[in-house]
Amino acid sequence: MTKKKSNQITLGDKVTLDGVGLHTGKNVRLTFRPAPVDTGYVFIRTDLKPVVEIPADIIYVTNTDRGTNLEKDGAKIQTSEHVLAALVGMGIDNCFIELDSAESPIMDGSSKFFVEAIESVGIREQDKLREEFIVTDLISYKDEETGSEITLIPADEYQVTTMVDFETKVLGTQNASLDSITDFKETIAPSRTFSFLHELEMLLENGLIKGGDLNNAIVYVDKPLSESNMERLKEAFGKDNIAVQPNGILDNLSLHFSNEAARHKLLDVIGDLALVGVPIRGKVFAHKPGHKINACFSKKLSQIIKQERRQNAPKIDLNTDPIMDVNDIIKMLPHRPPFLLVDKIFELSNTHVIGLKNVTMNEPFFAGHFPGAPVMPGVLQIEAMAQAGGVLLLNTVPDPENYITLFMKMDNVKFKRPVKPGDTLIFKLELISPIRRGICHMKGMIFANGNLMTEGELMAQIIKRNES
Repeated sequence: MTKKKSNQITLGDKVTLDGVGLHTGKNVRLTFRPAPVDTGYVFIRTDLKPVVEIPADIIYVTNTDRGTNLEKDGAKIQTSEHVLAALVGMGIDNCFIELDSAESPIMDGSSKFFVEAIESVGIREQDKLREEFIVTDLISYKDEETGSEITLIPADEYQVTTMVDFETKVLGTQNASLDSITDFKETIAPSRTFSFLHELEMLLENGLIKGGDLNNAIVYVDKPLSESNMERLKEAFGKDNIAVQPNGILDNLSLHFSNEAARHKLLDVIGDLALVGVPIRGKVFAHKPGHKINACFSKKLSQIIKQERRQNAPKIDLNTDPIMDVNDIIKMLPHRPPFLLVDKIFELSNTHVIGLKNVTMNEPFFAGHFPGAPVMPGVLQIEAMAQAGGVLLLNTVPDPENYITLFMKMDNVKFKRPVKPGDTLIFKLELISPIRRGICHMKGMIFANGNLMTEGELMAQIIKRNES
C-alpha cells in the first residue's frame, strides 16, 4: 500500500545547549532554531562577522578526519554528525543550527542531549509536504582498499544496519540495527563515541582532543598500559586514578549497550547521510562504516537524487491499490468515456495529486491521429492532465458531484516526447499558489517510463453546476 505523504516538520521553539568541543577544547553554545519550509539543516557561525551560513550539504564536506567537517567561505563546522543524527532521528526537516565556535559541543559523545533539547521544545508541522528519496533500486559504494561498503535497498521506511569488525581482542565484530527511525531516541541516541587506547595516545601527543574526558568517550584498551602512559592519561583527564576494567574499558565508565560501538557507528551513518539533504525511504547496510566511506556514499547518493529531481518523476508502485479507481473518479468528475482520460489516482492532498492513464491502441483518437504512426494528441494530453487537476480542485469541496471545473488558461506548455500506445502516463500536479475563490493555479507534468513527456501551467475554476 502506498505510504501516505506527511508534512515537513520544524521545532516548536528555539533551544540552547552549552558544551565543549572535543578536539578544540573550546566552550561552545549551540542553539537550535525553527526554520521555514524547504530550509533543510543550516549551520550558522554566529561568532563570525558577518555571520556565515553553511548548509548541511555533502558538497561542503572538506575532510573526514575524526568527524565529518564542513567548510564554506572560509568558515568551518567540525564534528557535525551527532547533531545531524539527532535532527534526523527526531523527524525534523528544517532547522537552523547556530554555533559560536567552529565545533559542535561533544556533550557525552552521543546524540542524547541534542535529542532531549529538541524534545523539550516540541515540534511544529509545516504547510508543505515532505520530500523523500524513495529507493527503488540497489545503490552501493565500496572502498576496495579498506573493504568498507555501504548498500541501500528499497524498504517501506528508513532503516539502518551496521556491521563492524575492529579486528581487536577487546572489541571484535559487532552488529546493530535500527528498524524504524522512531526508535532512534531510545536505542541509538545514547550510544557514545569511542576510541582505542593507541589512538588516544596519538591524539593526546598531537593535542587533538583538548575537550576530551572520560565522560564523553569510551576508551577501549587494546594494548598494555605503561606507567608513563598511565600518568599522561591521569594528567590529560584530570583524574587521580585510572584503571582498566575487566571488560577492557578505561576507567569506570559503564556501557549503555553491549554493542554500543556498533550502535554509535550507526548513529554516525545517520548523521553523515543527512548530508544528502532529503529524508531517505530505504534500508542501509553499512559494512565497516566510517566517516570517509559515509561521505563518499552520500556524495554518490546526492548525485542520484539531483538527477531524479531534474526529472522530477514521481515514484509510485503500480501494483498497489490506488486511493481512487475509475469508478471513484466518475463520481467526482463530470467526464465519461471515451473522454474520461484518467484511470487512477494514487496520491491526493491539499496541494498535489498524482494520477495515471494507461494509453492503449484502442483509444478512439488513434483511428484518425497519425493512424500509420499513432501519437496521442497534445491537446488531449493537456486535457488528461487537467482532469487530474480537477480531482485536486474538486477534493476541496464536500459535495464534488455538484461542481465542475472550467479551464481558464494554460501557460508555458511544452511537449518534450511523443506519447504512444502502450505508454503508462503518470500525471503530477502541484499548486503554484493556494486555491482562492475557487481558482486553482497548478504546475502540471506528465511522465512515462521515468521521462518527462509534457509540462505546463494550468489555471482552472470550480463552479456549481447550475451556474455553468
